[in-house]
Amino acid sequence: MTAVVDRVSTGPGPTVPRPEARDSKKRRRLLESLEGWGFVAPALVIVLGLSIFPAIWAFFLSLEKWNGFSEPVNVGFANYQQMVGDTELQDALGHTILYVVLFVPTSVGLGLFLAVALNRNIRFIGIYRTAIFIPFVASAAVTGILTTYLFNPQFGLFNNILRVLGLPQQGWLEDPAQAMVVITIMSLWGQAAFTTVIYLAALQDMPGELMEAARIDGANKWQVFWQVVWPQLTPVTVFATIWQVIGAIQLFDLVYTTTRGGPLNATQTIVYYLWQTAFQKLDFGFGSAIAYGLFALTLLITIGVVIYSRRTKIEAF
Repeated sequence: MTAVVDRVSTGPGPTVPRPEARDSKKRRRLLESLEGWGFVAPALVIVLGLSIFPAIWAFFLSLEKWNGFSEPVNVGFANYQQMVGDTELQDALGHTILYVVLFVPTSVGLGLFLAVALNRNIRFIGIYRTAIFIPFVASAAVTGILTTYLFNPQFGLFNNILRVLGLPQQGWLEDPAQAMVVITIMSLWGQAAFTTVIYLAALQDMPGELMEAARIDGANKWQVFWQVVWPQLTPVTVFATIWQVIGAIQLFDLVYTTTRGGPLNATQTIVYYLWQTAFQKLDFGFGSAIAYGLFALTLLITIGVVIYSRRTKIEAF
């Protein structure tokens, strides 16, 4: 009699909680929800304050002509119209696209190769995995110093090796045709570890029964990889590609610490040009317009990659 004081019998069917019990559960869930939001609210306010507010302010700033000192002048969408005819911005866009084309496929492919190579039980495998990841946590200043040490045309390590071998020395960072390639190589040194870790986690989480069944059916290692493993890695590949594209479009730190956009603006990317416009030329309105144009470009590329991956997956099925 006293064991079911909070439930009401409805006949032969299951018992139904009393209204008082339901209200008590709702209050308890509400209190738990409020408690959770109470813990995350300070961090949420900081994140929103450092992202949403500056984004809104930057949009209104993109509609003005302002150097940071004088009174702002509303110019409407003139800054966006100026972007269309700005040849220096178009050159920076071309350099950024070149870097994306060189960096993204190579970083994804290299990350996959390293992940497959490290996904095995061999001696000192922990040391190998750590060594691969160390460049990822190195600062841009360290990477820039290393780049200068390796590729400086006068005293760089690679030119010294070429000199010893009797081969022609290269301009590297001082050659407009080679500078972006050098930037790409050093970016791969630092960023390929990210895709390696992502792919390695996916490979270790993959059920071994699928690969074992394929081997029993007579598939060799190459067939197992392309017919079983690779399709399972599609979501990871899409994520890694989008992440690397976003990072490549925003390239700034390595350019700043090595070439400063040179030689002859050959490594001037969109973000570096934005920085020059806003913080060297003090044209904050035009710089904000470039930032919003960069945001739109990033969003379109991300949507395009997602749509393409979904269509490819549907066609595969």
